[in-house]
Amino acid sequence: MLADATPLTVPVGFATTAINTRIAFLTELARRLHQYGTTAPRLETAISRSAQRLGLSAEVWSSPTAIIVSFADLGQGEESVAQVTQVMRLPPGDVNLGRLCEADRIADAVIDGQMELREGFHLLRKLGAPETFRAELGVIASYGLCAASVVALLLHSAWPDLVTAGVIGVIIGLITVASGSRPRLAAASEAISAMVATIIATVVSAYIVPLALKSVILGSLIVLLPGMALTTAVREISSQHLVAGVARMGGAVATLLKLTFGTVAASQLCEAFGIEPRNYALPPLPGWADWPSLILGAFSFAILFRAARRDWLVVMGAVVLGYLATRWGGSISGSLPGAPFGVFVGGLLLGSLSNVYARYAQQPGAVVREPGIILLVPGSVSFRSVSYLLDRDASLGMDTGLLGVTLLVSLVAGLLFGDLIVAPRRSL
Repeated sequence: MLADATPLTVPVGFATTAINTRIAFLTELARRLHQYGTTAPRLETAISRSAQRLGLSAEVWSSPTAIIVSFADLGQGEESVAQVTQVMRLPPGDVNLGRLCEADRIADAVIDGQMELREGFHLLRKLGAPETFRAELGVIASYGLCAASVVALLLHSAWPDLVTAGVIGVIIGLITVASGSRPRLAAASEAISAMVATIIATVVSAYIVPLALKSVILGSLIVLLPGMALTTAVREISSQHLVAGVARMGGAVATLLKLTFGTVAASQLCEAFGIEPRNYALPPLPGWADWPSLILGAFSFAILFRAARRDWLVVMGAVVLGYLATRWGGSISGSLPGAPFGVFVGGLLLGSLSNVYARYAQQPGAVVREPGIILLVPGSVSFRSVSYLLDRDASLGMDTGLLGVTLLVSLVAGLLFGDLIVAPRRSL
């Protein structure tokens, strides 16, 4: 949306359009970009540039739960002052690549004069319609597929672990989708999901087949872990969007605490009822299982991020490339895959490629960037750190927390250096 080289001259058609019509369109565009997971720096830049093309100046302030925009008419020259201020109270957004691309397409069509402002406004409004039942089923299935693939690919567990994690993932998907229309359930959905995952895994390990219990629980909850939120928070702080970054960081920490509390509470409950999981582990999956797990995991992320079908291959390619780049970076540094240097290399590559994709495909770079870094974000490390602290293992908790911070900084540094290598020409 809106290349850097966009001229600031105001087209005659927009200069004569009622200011309220232009403001209504920009306000709805800001609402949709926020709803579909756009970070504060990119949202503010996108709305400011769009406003200039529509003959307005816009002072934009974005946070995870609110947007404030002050508009002034550029037609009044340098003496123009803020005429209208819009304040929007919004829930935190979630990544929806398909609708983000559609909002970007509508904005470009309006700004290029291919679509009227009122038509663009109504199309943006339609994007806010609830998900179809079929789409919700796809998201629920993707939770299970993602959990199973992570257990196989990253945790290298056994077949029973994979199957159990997949089943628990589907149940967590049901809870998450159900919480979308139930505010009181949504507030506690992470803790409830963690309790359900822990209880099911413990019961299966105690009475059906022994499991690598921690791996199964971690894999089942992987989608709920706020690794992406932590990464976004550090990026916002590093770009001097301090309020947005700190607020997002607080939300991520709250999610971590709810997940950890649910896990610990469920473990204590099982212990009170005398349900003791068996500790011995089964043989791990063979090495060849990594590749099918990676492909299935990439496919699950394409559905989870709600990418349009035409972008599925791009999203899957970004996930695979990010994982392979991280492994390669870890191997050349003599460290394990997922080590800080490997994460830096992955972030660097994906940050650069997302800008290249945005420039030549004329689509948001988020299509490559967001799913590409999903296997790099340190959500699982942060979860283990808080778990150790609640178990009163302060030494191991601090060591794991320090590793999580190191991975987080490495990933953000890679993304920032990627933007330096290939300058972003589009706001999204």
